[in-house]
Parts: sequence; C-alpha cells; structure tokens
Amino acid sequence: MTTAQLLLGVLFSSIGLGYFLYGKKRKVTVPLVCGLVLMIFPYFVENTAILTIIGIILSLLPYFVIL
Repeated sequence: MTTAQLLLGVLFSSIGLGYFLYGKKRKVTVPLVCGLVLMIFPYFVENTAILTIIGIILSLLPYFVIL
C-alpha cells in the first residue's frame, strides 16, 4: 500500500462516515449505503486510479440519485 492509497482511503472513508451518519439520521437509503461502501471499499482496491475513480463516483452519487 502506498501513501497515496492510504490518504485516499482516509479521505473517502471520512466522506463515507459523513454520508452514513446523515443517512442514518434522516433515514435515507442512498447516502446510508454509499457511506457504508465508501468506508469499506478502500480495503479491497489495490490500484490508485481505480480507487480514485470509484471514490469520486460514490461520493457524487447521492447528489444525483434521489429516492
């Protein structure tokens, strides 16, 4: 694991924690699920570019998907 991967993992996990807490408090499914996935997926992705792309997509997903 490189330094970039560690920092990106911390960044996306922090965003995921915020989404998770928001989704839990407001009882909204999309931010809750995105938050869980953002907190978990950095452990399983080895490539820095793929980590960045997936993290950005999951971070922006709750803004565009309204359920």
